[in-house]
Amino acid sequence: MSTIHGIIGYTITPFGANGEGLDLPALGQSIDRLIDSGVHAIAPLGSTGEGAYLSDAEWDQVAEFSIKHVAKRVPTIVSVSDLTTAKAVRRARFAEDHGADVVMVLPASYWKLTEAEIFAHYRAIGERIGVPIMLYNNPATSGTDMSVELILRIVKGVENVAMVKESTGDIQRMHKLQLLGEGQVPFYNGCNPLALEAFAAGAKGWCTAAPNLIPQLNLDLYEAAMAGDLDRARDLFYRQLPLLDFILKGGLPATIKAGLQHTGLEVGDPRLPVFPLSEAGQTQLQAILKTLR
Repeated sequence: MSTIHGIIGYTITPFGANGEGLDLPALGQSIDRLIDSGVHAIAPLGSTGEGAYLSDAEWDQVAEFSIKHVAKRVPTIVSVSDLTTAKAVRRARFAEDHGADVVMVLPASYWKLTEAEIFAHYRAIGERIGVPIMLYNNPATSGTDMSVELILRIVKGVENVAMVKESTGDIQRMHKLQLLGEGQVPFYNGCNPLALEAFAAGAKGWCTAAPNLIPQLNLDLYEAAMAGDLDRARDLFYRQLPLLDFILKGGLPATIKAGLQHTGLEVGDPRLPVFPLSEAGQTQLQAILKTLR
């Protein structure tokens, strides 16, 4: 799907007091901020959106609300990952039925999956929906690391697996994907500290929560990289790198929610067992943000 490109902004899921209930109006405000800032796509219910910590009913509410609120202003990429194939299929069908442009699938599992099981998981989802699938490789959160060879086998064997998000933190994976895929498989960076190198390797976009806090810097980096202005891209990247490192190491839900609250948007705390950002962390985050504004 050639329209998926650029800065893909991940949304948070705002909660009420004590992490209970959903605050959909706050979610709408956060989505509007991202779209108004110029991001090229919106991605709800990923790691930043705490999709793994929602009940099925809550997940449905957030997915439906997000897709409706985006209202095709930009493409919507909904993370539908779940522990079982049946639940992932249900979520994928729900997202498609409500207008998602793309679904993203991370093969999460308690038991280590074989390559045959991973392939079958994607095939089962692909057979039940018509929208494109973004294959997501992130062993740090899923416990499953897909080789480039397996990824390409899935892309070739499942018709609507049309793009790849690579988050291992290994830039050579992206180069290898580009080489073995003969430049025909669109891939996207999911590792913040690799943004500059990923664009140089041919990434079509950057999936990141950072635009919630520093959208213009993210957009400027993308534009400089696409224009081939390597000096400007390098300067922009290293300027924002302290924040990119901080939000990754501090945990995306905690750091992004703290940052949004610092800007005046109340979005609640992360859901337990994830703690909100500590006072020391908030002070550090505010200091970093101050240097970027």
